[in-house]
Amino acid sequence: MRAGWLRTPELEHVLAALMPANRLVMEVCLTTGYRVSDVLSLKTEQLERSSHNGGRVTVRERKTGKLRRCRVPADLVYRCMSQAGRVYVFEGRFDRLRHRTRQAVYKDLRRAAKLFRLDVHVSPHSARKAWAVDEYHRTGSITRVQRNLNHTDPSVTMLYALADQLEARKRPK
Repeated sequence: MRAGWLRTPELEHVLAALMPANRLVMEVCLTTGYRVSDVLSLKTEQLERSSHNGGRVTVRERKTGKLRRCRVPADLVYRCMSQAGRVYVFEGRFDRLRHRTRQAVYKDLRRAAKLFRLDVHVSPHSARKAWAVDEYHRTGSITRVQRNLNHTDPSVTMLYALADQLEARKRPK
């Protein structure tokens, strides 16, 4: 099932019902547009370096292998570092040498979405779509959103950046 789109304020209500570490994961996704797997694989040392580097974090995307550089606000870096593990920022529940799983974040997000009785399929990828819609409205440039998301095909980027319009067409008037 495809990830649905929620307006950022609606998504933030759902995030308020998440466990604290999962909420931080989703906040980083919503702020940067990174995939959840890329956020979860952030190492503590990497995020620590970013605090000395103006908040710029460089991630090698797990899905594509491409490098992506993004700025993470200082307050978000601080909150992540305050709960970070020795190796990974979001360490695993049972093994401190592994990072938290995508499934753990997904299950918590689905639980929270169920509380709000949303008719949209909310997943961690919903934050990436919300980021793309916000970025498109902020810049007005599909090309810029495409470059920031590291998409090779502009039609895929359009599905993300215009998710609000596609969702509006699905709903009855």
